[in-house]
Amino acid sequence: MTFTSRLAAVALASLLVTGTAFAQTAAPADKTDTAATVDDKKATKERSAESLECSRQADAKGLKGKERKKFRRECKKEAKAGSAVAAPAAPAADKK
Repeated sequence: MTFTSRLAAVALASLLVTGTAFAQTAAPADKTDTAATVDDKKATKERSAESLECSRQADAKGLKGKERKKFRRECKKEAKAGSAVAAPAAPAADKK
């Protein structure tokens, strides 16, 4: 290799290395802090026993999407109204 080709290779390598160093920027602190607080809120929120039971029932029926949301909403309403009312409600959703 001649001196000029070595010099050209070194110059090209240095341009590639410095280009990536200048291209990197730090993320704004505001957005990462708000994302962390949102994750904390989701992590600390516990699901009620009624919610878990309604989810199990929806899984057993194989419900997905809007049907699942509708079933869980009705199931939780009935569970809060009273446990005696929640048992007959499950077959009522199957009539659809």
